[in-house]
Amino acid sequence: MKIYEKAPAKINLMLDVLRKRDDGYHEVEMIMTMVDLSDRLTMSELPRDTIIISSQAGYIPLDEKNLAFQAARLIKERYDVSTGVHIHLDKHIPVAAGLAGGSSDAAAALRGLNKLWKLGISDAELRVLGAELGSDVPFCITGGTSLASGRGELLRPLPNPPQCWVILAKPPINVSTAEVYGRVKADQITHHPSARQMEQAIRNASFTDVCNALGNVLEDVTLKLYPEVEHLKNSMIRLGADGVLMSGSGPTVFGLVSKEAKVPRIYNGLRGFCKDVYAVRLLT
Repeated sequence: MKIYEKAPAKINLMLDVLRKRDDGYHEVEMIMTMVDLSDRLTMSELPRDTIIISSQAGYIPLDEKNLAFQAARLIKERYDVSTGVHIHLDKHIPVAAGLAGGSSDAAAALRGLNKLWKLGISDAELRVLGAELGSDVPFCITGGTSLASGRGELLRPLPNPPQCWVILAKPPINVSTAEVYGRVKADQITHHPSARQMEQAIRNASFTDVCNALGNVLEDVTLKLYPEVEHLKNSMIRLGADGVLMSGSGPTVFGLVSKEAKVPRIYNGLRGFCKDVYAVRLLT
C-alpha cells in the first residue's frame, strides 16, 4: 500500500513580530496562504522498524535532520508503531527559502502516516504534534488561509484571498530563520503591518486592498543582511507586479499579479539574474 500526499509552499501575506517571549520564541501575527508549488511525498510501509527517506534532490538531508524523518519518528514513538516506512520526497520547493518547504513536508508526512497506519488521529491532534516540529507545521497540516498567532501555532481560518498569479523568485542564497529572528528588535519596530487590514481586504475579496495591506517586519533585517533580496524586490516592482513582499524570513520574494498578460514579462525579466523563478496560482 502506498500513500501519496502533496506538500504545498506557503507565503506570508503579512508578518508582524509583537514581542520576545519568555520561552525564547517571538510572539507573531501572520496571515499565510498556500500557492500551487508543491513537493510530493510517497509513503510505503516497511516490515522492519526503520525510517528511510529518499529523494531525487541531491541537496537535502536524508537523515534525522530532515523534518519528514522527524515527523515519522515522532508519530511512531507517540503512537507505538513498530513497522517502518519509506518516504520518497519529490522535491520542487526551494530549501531555506521562506516558503515552509520542510514544514510542509513534515505536515504531509504526518497526514500520510496517519492514513498509512490507520491511526485515526484528528486534525487537531496532528496540529499539536506538528507544533513540536516547527512553528509553520500546524498551518501546513490544514492549509488554506489562516491568521496565525502565538509563535505561529495558534490558527484562525480565513477565506482564501482573491485568485491571482504569484511570481516567486529566490536569489541564490540561503537565509537562516534563527539568525533573522535573532536580530529582530521587537521594541524598536516603528511600523507594524495590520492583520486587521489584511483580513478585511481578504473578506472583501479586494485584490487591490490585499496588495496595499502586504507587510513583513522581517524585511528590515533580511534586506540589510542580503542586499540582493532588496534588488530582487525592486526589480519585481519595476517589472510591474501589483504587490511585492518577501515571504517569511526570506530570501524568496513574491509578486502578486492580477493580469495574466503581465506574467511572462515579469517571469522572463527575473530569470535574467535569478535561476529559481516560478509563476504559479494561489492554491484556493
